[in-house]
Amino acid sequence: MQVANAKFPVNVTGRHISITDAMREYALKKVQNIHLDYPRIIEAKVLLDVRKNYQQFAEVVLFCADHITIEADTTTEDIYASIDQTLDKIARRMRKYKTRMLKAHRPKKSAIREIPEYVYPAADNPDADAAEAPPQEPEPLIIHDEKYRIRPLFTDEAIMEMEVSERSFIVFNDAKTHQLSILFRRKDGDYGMIVPERDGGVPGAPGE
Repeated sequence: MQVANAKFPVNVTGRHISITDAMREYALKKVQNIHLDYPRIIEAKVLLDVRKNYQQFAEVVLFCADHITIEADTTTEDIYASIDQTLDKIARRMRKYKTRMLKAHRPKKSAIREIPEYVYPAADNPDADAAEAPPQEPEPLIIHDEKYRIRPLFTDEAIMEMEVSERSFIVFNDAKTHQLSILFRRKDGDYGMIVPERDGGVPGAPGE
């Protein structure tokens, strides 16, 4: 069993901070000493930043085999503590991920575990619109734009990806129903799923 990853590239960058040799060596050593028997790490990125009130921010993103991306970040008053706590988060997520993998393995289509589905209220429901109407605020601006690849996944695979990332949602094509679905993280720690509907209440299948 693999108990340590082979040497892989680690890119350490800074934002609003000058990366010293000591910071770079510390980050490299901590990341390269991560012990995972699954998944195999291919590349790692470390971002260090100084934010408002001199808060020290560290983000670590691991790009792994089988298209798995593990990411976490922490803000403290010390950059080294931020690095340590971020890697602790990644280790906890991977232990949780492995436990789920051992329990579930690759499910058969007939044994897919269902989770409750949530559908946004229809746009022609005036009561729903009134309840959700936000107060008047300045129009928000788009400050970040990125390409998003929609992949076919089973719902449990989408949940596993959420548990090893900081993302609040995943958009995917449900491999069981062949419908576009959105899995999102709830405030109580559980997950909800949105299945967009076409006009007339008929879910739209990809390619229509």
